[in-house]
Amino acid sequence: MSYSKIKLAYSGKSKSLYETQDADKWIAEFRDDLTAFNGEKHEQLAKKGALNSQINAHIMQLLAKKGVPTHFVKQLSQNETLVKRLRMIPLESVVRNAAAGGICKRLGLPLGAELKPTVYELFYKNDALGDPMVNGSHALTFKWATLPELEKMRDLSLEINRILTKVFAKIGLQLVDAKFEFGFIGKDIYLGDEITPDSCRLWDMKTHKILDKDRFRQDLGGVVEAYQEIADRFKIN
Repeated sequence: MSYSKIKLAYSGKSKSLYETQDADKWIAEFRDDLTAFNGEKHEQLAKKGALNSQINAHIMQLLAKKGVPTHFVKQLSQNETLVKRLRMIPLESVVRNAAAGGICKRLGLPLGAELKPTVYELFYKNDALGDPMVNGSHALTFKWATLPELEKMRDLSLEINRILTKVFAKIGLQLVDAKFEFGFIGKDIYLGDEITPDSCRLWDMKTHKILDKDRFRQDLGGVVEAYQEIADRFKIN
């Protein structure tokens, strides 16, 4: 079956989702937009959308082979993928293998400090509020998720992290931290959104060179070149 964009369903900071002729399938278009600090910083970088789309497709397929339920169906073009339509849970699951970003500011940790066991955090998806950190009690009180759903999200996040830590290590990268989002098909929970250098912190294991969106956040330059390096290491054409 050939799929085409029928109607824009949602436009986020760096992706647009379109309805198709199949009510259960959407097309995710990865745009060249790059944002930071809840959209306060914004640029467009040529090739960035296509690189993220292809890196995401590669990783989602690896996870599916390991038994992780994902919304990914197939790659349609360099910057478009077909995905299953999910009813999203308004929470972000973040796993941290080493200290970077927000946890350093909150807890005064030195950059790169090893975190064992892995730290798992929840954030409420709300741009207007700055995606605040929350906990399971908030999620239950405000009915964002049930206790079994929260446990499933945590278990899936830690399992995905275990898989990806090994996947990235094989290409010489340290997975510092990662953000995962989940949604429902019926009562079943699936991994949604994306797994890209926009949603993960990735450092070269030998040099500690930053190869993720922190290059944009910190005005380091070479963002597209860093994303291309990840694609090259994965041997993505």
